[in-house]
Amino acid sequence: MATGNMKTIKRRIKSVGSTMQITKAMELVASSKLRRAKQKSKEARPYFEAQFQMLSEISGSSNIDTVFTQNHKITDDKDIRRLYIVIAGDRGLAGGYNSSVFKMVAAEKTGKSLPKIIAVGKKAVEYFEKRGYDIAVKRAGLENMNSGHFSEIANAAVKLFLDGEVDEVKLFYTKFVSSMVQETSSMPLLPLSSENIKKHMGGKNSDESKPVKVREINYDPSPEAVFNRIIPNFLLSIVQCAISESFTSEQCARRVAMESASDNAEEMIENLSLLYNRARQEKITNEINEIVGGANAL
Repeated sequence: MATGNMKTIKRRIKSVGSTMQITKAMELVASSKLRRAKQKSKEARPYFEAQFQMLSEISGSSNIDTVFTQNHKITDDKDIRRLYIVIAGDRGLAGGYNSSVFKMVAAEKTGKSLPKIIAVGKKAVEYFEKRGYDIAVKRAGLENMNSGHFSEIANAAVKLFLDGEVDEVKLFYTKFVSSMVQETSSMPLLPLSSENIKKHMGGKNSDESKPVKVREINYDPSPEAVFNRIIPNFLLSIVQCAISESFTSEQCARRVAMESASDNAEEMIENLSLLYNRARQEKITNEINEIVGGANAL
């Protein structure tokens, strides 16, 4: 009985050890990618915040009404056609990183019909395909994305908006706060609204009594011409920075998840080793008892 139990425990120790080797390797890979991603995200964040601040100034200045800032005359919120740009990961094993983004999307009001989706990341593509969403653009491989991919995503969103196929464009991504905290965020992109932008710029921990200041700006040749030319470029920059933030958050979440998995595997091996030693001691004790019993019988 003890021999069979020892073999089972030994197999489990070997199996858990193999799993721990995989989790440790994934932790090291994620740590390596995280260092590069953090630096890239850190360099892009001031530009990201400056772009959004400028959008606030543009949308709040001169009461200008362009194709990007005009308010659609839709009285019923259920009639609004929405486009969501959703940035998730390309792989799993990253804790709740992907599920947090999808839960935020699911919690949004969708109106009478499901929103159109621009899915960024393999997991986002798989999630929305399985649930029957209308996917306008599919793009995986966050790590290898270049300016052409960012332009494809931004231009697709702008085209759908200008063609009248959608009334709103919203971005869902994961903001990198620290090595232990990644914050799932949503950002209204189109139509430009100074109220929504100020709200987003303020953040959850901001003081609402200190609103974002909006400067009055003069434009040449005309504000409308300038807006229509630069807004698509602003959106492209925001999408690029959001993807950088999301990729950094994914690597961080995966590193933490794999570190936790490795620690749990190590603890499990210690417990199994203790059980193995007990079973081995029990076997030795039984053999000694048999020998002593046989000697006494003689």
